[in-house]
Amino acid sequence: MSRFPSLLGRLAPLAAVLALLGAAPQVVRAQEAESSVRVPAVTVATAAPREFLQQVPVSGTLMPREEVLVFPETGGYAIQELTSEVGDRVEAGEVLARLDDRALRAQVAQAEAEFARAEAGVRQAESQVASAQATLTQASQTLERTQALRGSGTATQAQLDEVQATELTAEAQLQNAQNGVAVARAQLQQAQASLDVARLNLDNAQITAPVAGVISSRNGQVGGIASASGEPIYRLIRDGLVEVEAEVIETDLALVSVGDPAELRVAGLGTVPGEVRLISPTVNAQSRLGTVRITAEPRDGLRPGVFAGGWITVEQRQGLGVPATAVITDTDGSYILRVGEGGVLERRPVVPGLLWQDQFEIVDGLAPDELVVARAGAFFGEGDTIQPVRDDQAGGAAETGTAAGATAVGEARATEDGQ
Repeated sequence: MSRFPSLLGRLAPLAAVLALLGAAPQVVRAQEAESSVRVPAVTVATAAPREFLQQVPVSGTLMPREEVLVFPETGGYAIQELTSEVGDRVEAGEVLARLDDRALRAQVAQAEAEFARAEAGVRQAESQVASAQATLTQASQTLERTQALRGSGTATQAQLDEVQATELTAEAQLQNAQNGVAVARAQLQQAQASLDVARLNLDNAQITAPVAGVISSRNGQVGGIASASGEPIYRLIRDGLVEVEAEVIETDLALVSVGDPAELRVAGLGTVPGEVRLISPTVNAQSRLGTVRITAEPRDGLRPGVFAGGWITVEQRQGLGVPATAVITDTDGSYILRVGEGGVLERRPVVPGLLWQDQFEIVDGLAPDELVVARAGAFFGEGDTIQPVRDDQAGGAAETGTAAGATAVGEARATEDGQ
């Protein structure tokens, strides 16, 4: 029995060694777990220059930029022929319709005859002036001779008085003939005007396109009576230009300027480029929407009445970009977590600008090529240490590690706060 305590004494150090050896793997795993909590793998991104756009959404309807109405200038006559159909492209001056012009031709012939008569009247009046002028000349010569004879006592006073009266009569006749010429010339001008009107009415029997464009509507019918007070015979889209009348919310309307580029999605055609041509100076008081006119690039298939939506680009510039998830906002403002030497995080206040395609423009507070925490930034703070993982290298495992690390950090912080 005396040997048993001695044996136990010898085995005690061996048991202690074995216990330490058995506990060693657990200690290593605990250290590794502690290391994985304190240095989590986090996705980072590089601040780099890129293009940023600011766009305003629009929706509206295709409409003619300018619609031209074609009315007959000579009314009251039957439509004899219609030469164009809806959808036809016509040139300025091209004949679109013809009226029955038989009565108009007769009016022209009548006006030509009246003009010829007026011309003859002018010639007749001018000949009467010549005759009256000759009579006056003869009377003046007779008066001169009679006055000479009266001075010598050969002619009597009665003879002199008679010759003087004859001269006065000749002067009056000349004046009357000259007035007749003026009347005849006025009648000739009137006849000329009537002839011009008759010829113009005859020309207007052929209804022509006032401008180049595309026929959008045809209301005339062969046999119908042309009238300037009813529906137009044709409607034209001037030069075939179609644009979008779109509505924009009032808060965005102030951002839009004439000349801004637009990208329109037209039903059945896809994307069509455009440009803002006109901005309404008023806003609808009920809908709080303003109207803009966007000229669409000419293309077959653009038809008035078709729905169109899209975007107006109101701002386009180069800027320094980071992922939108990298920018964090709290009561103190916006900031990012910059990755410093050794993976140590630094809270950096920034001024964000435009948001475009999941990228935030950083106007101030960050330099190109600096690393920032791209995701899960809200779980970290200044002074934390991370293992940076590039965004283009991060896979599913890295993402899982990031989330797990972030959760562990959060739990650790909660425990510290509780203590």
